[in-house]
Amino acid sequence: MFNTNFSKLILSFLNFSQKLLVARWRSLVLLLIGIYLPLQIFGLLALEVWKHEGGFPWDVPILVAIHSTARAQLDVIAVTLTEFSSIRVVFPVVSVIALVLLIQRRWRSLTYLLTTEIGSGIINRTAKEFMHRVRPHLWDSLTHELDFSFPSGHSMMSMTLVATLVILTWGSVWCWVVLIVGSLFVLAIAWTRLYLGVHFPSDILAGWMVSIAWAIGVSLIIRPHLTKLSIVSETPAAEETTLQS
Repeated sequence: MFNTNFSKLILSFLNFSQKLLVARWRSLVLLLIGIYLPLQIFGLLALEVWKHEGGFPWDVPILVAIHSTARAQLDVIAVTLTEFSSIRVVFPVVSVIALVLLIQRRWRSLTYLLTTEIGSGIINRTAKEFMHRVRPHLWDSLTHELDFSFPSGHSMMSMTLVATLVILTWGSVWCWVVLIVGSLFVLAIAWTRLYLGVHFPSDILAGWMVSIAWAIGVSLIIRPHLTKLSIVSETPAAEETTLQS
């Protein structure tokens, strides 16, 4: 009798687990690709920077190659464009988006936006102070940066903003517009930081990775598109039906 009941318990558990994993497979894949892998890359970069102050062998050659293209016209473009990912520009943009979400009473989306943006700034400042990586000094830069280098704050702000907007517009036609334009914007900002010689390429890559992981991670917790369920509910209606059937 005991063996029979125990076998039924095991079968019930396996059946439930199968349905649960099938229902949540998208979330699991997102955890793997969107959070685990970016954090792994960031961790490897941070560990290497921490152990070897000189950084990576490919950092300096990339900077030198980009600097070899320096022209007066590009100087103006780089100095102007890099400001678009500074707090002086990002803060007003985020404020406008937040106001629109407030007017639309999209509380989850607004909470997600503010949590992601503020959290990204805290992560960047904490990482900079912890890593203490000195900025490259290969030539006299056209801009003067006084804080530490790793990870790149401009790259984090641009990537966090774009990733957040992609998630907020997910499922709509605007998502592709944000993804394409945003990707070009993120790459352009990265180019300006390298062209100006104020960041190593590994600073840029690290900023991108931690921003992607943070934006996706927060979205899985807050779920900005969830509107019809109770705020304390943890199971979407479609999945709830699947699990109970």
